[in-house]
Amino acid sequence: MDNLTHSLLGLAAAKAGLERLSPRATTTCLIAANLPDSDIVVLLFGDRWTFLQHHRGITHSIIGTIVLALILPTLFYFTDQIIAKVRSRQPLINPKGLIVASLVVGATHPFLDWTNNYGIRLLLPWSQKWIYGDFVFIIDPYLWLTFGGAAFLLTSKTKVQIGAWLFLASVLTYLVIFGPSQRGGLADPVFVRTFWIISFILLAVLRKLGATRRWGNRIAVTAFTVAIVYLGALAYAHRVALEESHALALLVANQNGESVTELAAMPTLASPFRWQTVFETDQATYRFNLALRSQPDLANLVRYERSSPHAAPLVAEALKGRPARIFMDFARFPVARVDPNCIDQAIVQLADLRYTEPGSARGSFALEVPVECPPLSAER
Repeated sequence: MDNLTHSLLGLAAAKAGLERLSPRATTTCLIAANLPDSDIVVLLFGDRWTFLQHHRGITHSIIGTIVLALILPTLFYFTDQIIAKVRSRQPLINPKGLIVASLVVGATHPFLDWTNNYGIRLLLPWSQKWIYGDFVFIIDPYLWLTFGGAAFLLTSKTKVQIGAWLFLASVLTYLVIFGPSQRGGLADPVFVRTFWIISFILLAVLRKLGATRRWGNRIAVTAFTVAIVYLGALAYAHRVALEESHALALLVANQNGESVTELAAMPTLASPFRWQTVFETDQATYRFNLALRSQPDLANLVRYERSSPHAAPLVAEALKGRPARIFMDFARFPVARVDPNCIDQAIVQLADLRYTEPGSARGSFALEVPVECPPLSAER
């Protein structure tokens, strides 16, 4: 998930009661919620392929999450000890309380990251296997509203806090109204924009009516309850999407005399009723969009055959390079496209079909590798 979601969850968790465990617990919750993404430091020592290789790696695994969640309160504890000694006062930190807060919130990070289709490697260093939940889009404005709304009601007490929330709300509202909806990223932009605006009005009314004074930390507890129900609903929708996707995949595969070997139904932005399906057969990889409980429509079907005998040597040569090896270790549904008329140099276009297609440069989810064409004598 995006770091805003992690941060809002950490703040809501603190306000739900974890802040009572120890001084600095709120700060600990905010940091712990994002700490597994500290793997971004690899960019200081390498390129984007280094980052792709290590992102959502050991810091998102069981052992890595626990170690980081223990290191954080330990640093706070010893810092507090030093400051207490310098200022001749009693230490403030309750180490046990801070450890509990850090472990609880830290565990939410790999869980949320698992729910989307990017996946995590939970069992590192013992296993490199990626696991995917596939039922929550990597950015979810409804989770922003859920955790952010609770955090807003419980922390908008001073002018500075109110100003910070207004700034964040303005940025997010701009993104929701003028961002992905204008590029086709939202399946139903009118509903999302309307829901977003009504939610903001409701939050303003609740604050005006003194909801914080009346309900206190129960607001945050309610937010987590709503989030759990919402995630459960998405998980159920994902199961339905898998069933419908499998039926359509079998239909397509049978028409082409193929057998389905792997299939995934993945969420789309802010729409629990629209999914993206990618599946592999023994001969090709396919992708199509799916609307739940609707008439099947395969007009958007995309198909990539496995490398032809002519292209296979070129693809094999391209995969020898470091970026390509890292990409293939990450890619869940890798596909390749090669110009069949190879004279001097060919461009092997690789892509992970869950995100993009060959030839569509998109960060680390696609790449192009120049490969020297084999001699004519070798082709004969």
